[in-house]
Amino acid sequence: MYAPKTFFRLFFALSAFTLLVGCGAYNFTGGDVGNAQTFQVNYFQNYASQSPGSVFDPGLDRDYTLSLQDLILNQTSLDLVSSNGDLLYEGEIVEYRVSPMTATAEQRAAQNRLTITVNVRFYNNTKEDTNFEQRFSFFYDYPGSSQLASVRDEAHREIFERINQDIFTRSLADW
Repeated sequence: MYAPKTFFRLFFALSAFTLLVGCGAYNFTGGDVGNAQTFQVNYFQNYASQSPGSVFDPGLDRDYTLSLQDLILNQTSLDLVSSNGDLLYEGEIVEYRVSPMTATAEQRAAQNRLTITVNVRFYNNTKEDTNFEQRFSFFYDYPGSSQLASVRDEAHREIFERINQDIFTRSLADW
């Protein structure tokens, strides 16, 4: 009488185990870390002021580097290391630009756009055919009546999240 229940539980447990093991190194965010166990994010220098029309934002380099580290930590089981990582992310911030998007009748900006562009080099020491160098960019629109300082934190958070997700997808989502 108890044998069918025991058999069902055992069958369910084995099925769940097989499903999890069969998925290999994939995690629930879709990232494929392969045989990698560690990752390293080198400090992203801020070279945006060297690009025509760009402005310099102090602390942007630190904030961006930390945001990329946090995303990878939160979406994978990889350990963050300061050197000799299986996966290496490095690059620089190459653009930080505020541009008017629309104008009022008085020739003032009705809407502004903050654009950040990051050049990324990715090295996978366990699967070298996935290495790449690519620019990633995103923007945040805000009212022309607002100062950048009043929307800066929200803008950075949204832009970093989008750029970092694109980097994550490019480097670890092996679809």
